[in-house]
Amino acid sequence: MPPVSLNAHVRIPKHVLFQDLAGETILLNLETGTYFGLDPLGTRIWRLLQERRSLKTVHEAILDEYEIDASPLEADLLRLVRELARHGLIEHA
Repeated sequence: MPPVSLNAHVRIPKHVLFQDLAGETILLNLETGTYFGLDPLGTRIWRLLQERRSLKTVHEAILDEYEIDASPLEADLLRLVRELARHGLIEHA
């Protein structure tokens, strides 16, 4: 995946399944068998990514919905996206 910034767009590949479980989400890469769990905030980010939004609009939506500082959120969002991409759970759109 190219370097990640808030200007990036990502998509969820067809080989990734996901299931909500009591406010959290479990992701499964069918190609590798890798499971990945998301907490409630990660689940909200995942739902926004499903809408094929830019990372900037995801960042803005989270800032509007949660009491979080912009700079740490940006770092955490980009770290999550890199981690998801590393496991083949999202890819650059």
